[in-house]
Amino acid sequence: MPERAQIPSLIEMVESLISTPSVSSTLAQFDQSNLPVIHTLANWLDPLGFDIDIINVPDKPGKANLIAKRGRGDGAFVLSGHSDTVPFDEDLWQTNPFSLCEKEDRWYGLGSCDMKSFFALAIEALRPLLENDFSHPLIILATADEESSMSGARALSAAELNNARFALIGEPTSLKPVNQHKGIMMLQAKVTGKSGHSSNPDLGNNALDGCALLIEELIKYRQELRDRFSNAQFSVSYPTLNLGCIHGGDNPNRICDHVELAFDLRVLPGMDNDEILDDLRHRLTPRLGNFDLGCELELLHPPVPSFQNGKHELEASIARLMDDQAGPVAFATEAPFLEALGMDTIVLGPGSIDQAHQPNEYLPLNQVDPAVDLIRSLLIQYCCED
Repeated sequence: MPERAQIPSLIEMVESLISTPSVSSTLAQFDQSNLPVIHTLANWLDPLGFDIDIINVPDKPGKANLIAKRGRGDGAFVLSGHSDTVPFDEDLWQTNPFSLCEKEDRWYGLGSCDMKSFFALAIEALRPLLENDFSHPLIILATADEESSMSGARALSAAELNNARFALIGEPTSLKPVNQHKGIMMLQAKVTGKSGHSSNPDLGNNALDGCALLIEELIKYRQELRDRFSNAQFSVSYPTLNLGCIHGGDNPNRICDHVELAFDLRVLPGMDNDEILDDLRHRLTPRLGNFDLGCELELLHPPVPSFQNGKHELEASIARLMDDQAGPVAFATEAPFLEALGMDTIVLGPGSIDQAHQPNEYLPLNQVDPAVDLIRSLLIQYCCED
């Protein structure tokens, strides 16, 4: 049986994880491997009696999932998180993003909130339970690329997770349990025209003019979605479509021959991403048919489905422990992928999503002990009791 002294202290674990870069991005110049974080976690968990499985993500060099299992049999309880962070602008940080800084009762650092600290809290919660024989196994799952393509979660199989029964995903929810969230698609419309001297419009065909028509169509479609779909449980009760960025042309005195318009669309539970994508293709491509302009609509990565937990045992257990009912959030997580593998899944973790993806990201220290206590209570209930 491993000795407790072998476990680094909580703050040492958080400091080590934050100091280990693992940015994931759809842009190659920012994307990094997550393997150093995976190996750090594996080196902590192996001497604690966990069976370690590091599984490379197909077609993603330098990316891997960690599946660390302690205990035998089926019906495992999964503590799940992603090992990557978003890109960052160091000039906007008041502290070093790769060095844990404690001030104002907060832990500052890239990934402190979203969501490297969760792994340290999970191990801290496990600390007094190491001498117990687990009646059901515990799996600590660390995935790759949640902040970009979610390729790690997409690659998981039920067999790799020993047909686990329950999953707690420690995304920052201010310790509020989440049982549903919107799905998301990120798309790009490419408009192609013909360049020419701006003094004579007949010499070319302006892709920016075509892009303006697409924007007009997207704004119209956005309002139609808002009129057609609603869920009062969400604070933003309708699907959203955000025009995110536009790039095109190279000089004011040249007719623009190419434009790329990127946008995202977040669907409510019950809506189908594929149906929305078909709607967009049928609306956007013909919109430019009479203007001798090309239009291609492509996904920046496969859609993330919406999430709605259809099982209620874990939700009820958390409600008893916290005296708090589960509700929805607008942001997307890996929950639909774990749910699809048969797990009763809840999203709950310390920190606020408002701090995620921000300069000077932080985790409030007043949520650390309650998070550890909750995780420990769940481990006792689902792993240590018959």
